[in-house]
Amino acid sequence: MNKPLVLVTAPVGTRSGYGNHSRDICRALIESDKYDVKINPVRWGATPMNALEDKNPHHLEIYKRLLPEPRMDRQPDLHLHIVIPNEFQPLGKKNIGITAGIEHTLPPADWVEGVNRMDMTIFTSEFSKESFENASFDRIDKQTRQKVGTLKMEKPTEVLFEGADPEIYKVTNEATIDLKNEFDKIKEDFCFLFVGHWLQGNMGEDRKDIGMMLKVFLEAFKNTKNPPALIMKTSSASFSVMDRNEMKKKIDMIKKEVKAETLPKIYLLHGDLKDEEMNQMYNHPKVKAHLTFTHGEGFGRPMLEATFSGKPLIAPISTGQADFLDKEYTIELPHTMTKVPNSAFPKEYQNQEAYWSTVDYGTALQILKEVYKNYKKYEIRGKKQMIVNRENFSHEKMKEKLISIVDKMLEGVPQEVALKLPKLVKKSDVKLPKLKKV
Repeated sequence: MNKPLVLVTAPVGTRSGYGNHSRDICRALIESDKYDVKINPVRWGATPMNALEDKNPHHLEIYKRLLPEPRMDRQPDLHLHIVIPNEFQPLGKKNIGITAGIEHTLPPADWVEGVNRMDMTIFTSEFSKESFENASFDRIDKQTRQKVGTLKMEKPTEVLFEGADPEIYKVTNEATIDLKNEFDKIKEDFCFLFVGHWLQGNMGEDRKDIGMMLKVFLEAFKNTKNPPALIMKTSSASFSVMDRNEMKKKIDMIKKEVKAETLPKIYLLHGDLKDEEMNQMYNHPKVKAHLTFTHGEGFGRPMLEATFSGKPLIAPISTGQADFLDKEYTIELPHTMTKVPNSAFPKEYQNQEAYWSTVDYGTALQILKEVYKNYKKYEIRGKKQMIVNRENFSHEKMKEKLISIVDKMLEGVPQEVALKLPKLVKKSDVKLPKLKKV
């Protein structure tokens, strides 16, 4: 019997969070060897399309299954669409949308409509799923302007985390020559590390809250003898020289706002790193703790991968990352839920009733000082969080749940069966009965 035909439409070739997620989903489907997997690659904003590596065996298997053109000879048994929900398209006999959703409490109405086009939607976190479950919009007649109904999510959902590969993300002493050279430029032996995109928004209003994180760090260690440093692995959407200069300009503007005789060092790490190099960066001896002030996450993949290094993570336990951050093992930054400012998102995603988390900056400043002063006290937390996450949030665990979801969805899809014709007999071999004259 033929394997079920599964089409994946996703930004598999892009250097983005959705790109990483898409490659993991495709890898899991291929490794199961239960489906005939075809992949339709799409773009993801302005992010580079060069993520599939020639020497990566998992990427080569994905590359083999890329469709040269967005068309197929027959309808797929199952279509997996890994994009934002307003782009969901039901192209298969059965259809599953996969999304990180929105990073705050209220998705746009057309995202809810997109979810309802599919037979099921898989979210990456409980927070993202609940945001859609709680969303409700009035349906308005365009001519009468009267309410004619309510728009809510109507289709089944599942939560499937993004698993980290413990063969890649692990404790290691290795480092490439390029990475080693970059870290040799850092004089400080104690560094906080932040990883994430510096997106649109005014001071304190960008989604990762990088501006305020940077300012709080500077205020915490200004005029300090032998202060720690902050390493920022960040960019906007590309790794161009213009983008790097823009990042430097933002950093310099915030430094000028802090009045002090001396300020701690900020190191910008801007550029393209492979997964193995990201892990080496997380594990570098000068990196003592991971840091983020993020307002909202659909999941928070860099945080999960960072915990596999065994070093403590300083973060708010809110939104998507709450699924994998243990309150006992994370150095939690207290937060409150605040309204999402308009500058944080494009106009079509703005909503006056949407909320996300905002760190208590004053308490965060004291926590940074405390971790630096009494690091040994917090070091063990990182090791315990690593053990828990390696056990429960690995690629294999994610694959097990994904395959069970896919198999259950395919149960109701009729499969093509090979047609067996009766064996034909030669005319000469046919024996007719002997007739008697009456």
